[in-house]
Amino acid sequence: MNRHVLSACEPQAVFRFFEDICAIPHPSGHEGAVADYVEEFAKARGLSYVRDAADNLLLRLPASAGCEGAEPVLLQGHMDMVPEKDAGSTHNFLTDGLTLSVEDGWIRADRTTLGGDDGVAVAMMLALLDGAPAPHPALECLFTVSEETGMDGAWAFDPDAAGLTARTLINLDSESEGIITAGCSGGVRTDISLPVTTEPDSGTVAELVLDGFAGGHSGAEIHKGRSNAVQVLGQMLDSLAGRFALRLIDLSGGGKDNAIPRAARARLSLPVGEADAFRAAALAEAELFRGEPSVVAEDRDFVCTVSLCGTASARRMDADSTRRVLDALTLVRSGVIAMSAYVPGLTAFSRNLGILTTESDAAGNASRVVLSFSSRSASEHQLDRTQRELERLAALVGGAASHHARYPGWDYAPVSRLREVWTRESQRLFGVTPTVEVIHAGLECGILCGKRPGMDMISVGPDMRDIHTPREMLSVDSTRRTYELVCATLAALTDTAKQ
Repeated sequence: MNRHVLSACEPQAVFRFFEDICAIPHPSGHEGAVADYVEEFAKARGLSYVRDAADNLLLRLPASAGCEGAEPVLLQGHMDMVPEKDAGSTHNFLTDGLTLSVEDGWIRADRTTLGGDDGVAVAMMLALLDGAPAPHPALECLFTVSEETGMDGAWAFDPDAAGLTARTLINLDSESEGIITAGCSGGVRTDISLPVTTEPDSGTVAELVLDGFAGGHSGAEIHKGRSNAVQVLGQMLDSLAGRFALRLIDLSGGGKDNAIPRAARARLSLPVGEADAFRAAALAEAELFRGEPSVVAEDRDFVCTVSLCGTASARRMDADSTRRVLDALTLVRSGVIAMSAYVPGLTAFSRNLGILTTESDAAGNASRVVLSFSSRSASEHQLDRTQRELERLAALVGGAASHHARYPGWDYAPVSRLREVWTRESQRLFGVTPTVEVIHAGLECGILCGKRPGMDMISVGPDMRDIHTPREMLSVDSTRRTYELVCATLAALTDTAKQ
């Protein structure tokens, strides 16, 4: 990794810590090294801290002189990142730091996700703990783990055991400057496991690959109508199965259930002599899809390739298993299911088929196909309904559904002192009145407010683009302004306390 790429970026303290974090591998489930870094940071500065069994950390900074009577403030962000990369990238997220660059005021990584979501929160909190400008109240900074895969860290965090005292929370996990997030949807993960039966293969093996779809965040960007590569693959194969006696060998696609899949592939067996005709038909099918009016512009340049492997595999799925897998891929609803009737432009209910995998037995033959979903809604009733719908779909195709990582939404509070202070300081510093929004994405705020009912909270952050994709980028100037606004808000909260 090239270091000190961000040394000219302001504020230097924030970007110094951000670059340090980017040098440490930290995909979801592997945040231990970043947690070690934060713990050593606390020890070196003599800060009080608690690290729990899940690797969450709560660090404390005393109030500046004269502000001891102000109410403490909790700042919060997560240490993990979504590990996505371009097909040609050799990056190993478990061993390699990110390779950064700055272009036109935006920070990027080399053909991988950047982890600005939520490395920038970690960096801002460390900068505050390292030298928050006075005045400021007592600060409690919570660094959580595995937010991207189910908010496991927030679920595991015990505020009583950690000694949390703050009743005001600034969550730093939003991606648009000038917006105050004041509520969010809940969600649930679902896996449909579909057992398959195999038979000896005597055909010709072909591989169909789709790549280059735009992808994006399955909550914040689900309303943009971007194509799901896994579903497109299923639709194409379903159409081709009506013309060719194809049998599936294995399939895969997507990488995270909270990211819209950008690529998918299938290996399949064809009757001898039909390979060339299949290739032509598959490419023609791709062109037909590309021309559909529902396909957004950024998805029209996707790439379809058909490779003919020539020799038969040891075994393939039988006709019944092939049919059931294609049924599962084509019958499921994925994308926006319902829009809000009360908030214009807000997605009320969505589902994302984020991961498609084929599991193998000891002999290396397909044993089951797994479809992994992320469903989102602010309504607990709708989350119950989506679980029942996926259970019924699984039963229809001879599989079973299991649910996990369900998390609650965060209800909008009509009155918020913190929201008022942030708005006033934004107007004073930058002449901007922030927009207040409720979002169709999950935030740890929903879990934390359940653990501390009545907390006054907002979620904010600097401008980022294309999060959860290899095109992810973070604005330098927006990060500076957001950090200045955080500092100004903390100062204003001490003034408010004195009034």
